[in-house]
Amino acid sequence: MRMTRPATAMAERRAPLYLARRSYRRRRLTDALRLLPVLMGVLWLLPLLWGGPGTENPTGEGSRAVIHVFAIWGLGIIAAIIISRALVVGEHDVDGEETRDDGRT
Repeated sequence: MRMTRPATAMAERRAPLYLARRSYRRRRLTDALRLLPVLMGVLWLLPLLWGGPGTENPTGEGSRAVIHVFAIWGLGIIAAIIISRALVVGEHDVDGEETRDDGRT
C-alpha cells in the first residue's frame, strides 16, 4: 500500500524559491564589481592586437593606442564609481535606515 502525503505538505515543498529583489540586485552588482578589473584588463590590452606582423606599425604603437589605454582607464574608474554608488544606495531603505541582506532593519 502506498502512503501519500497531505496536499498541504506537498504544496509547501514545491513552493518556488524566492530571492528578495534587493539582495539579488546587490549580489549581481557585487559580481559586476568583481568582474570589472578583468574586463578592463582585457580592453586595456586590445592595442596589442593592432599592427604587428604584416603591417608597417609595430604592435600597439601610435597615439591611437595611448588614447585607447587612457580612455579605458578613465571608463573603468567611472564604471567602478557608478557600481559602488549603486551598492551604497542599495543599502539604505526608503526612509534612510540601513538594512541587512536579509531585509530586516
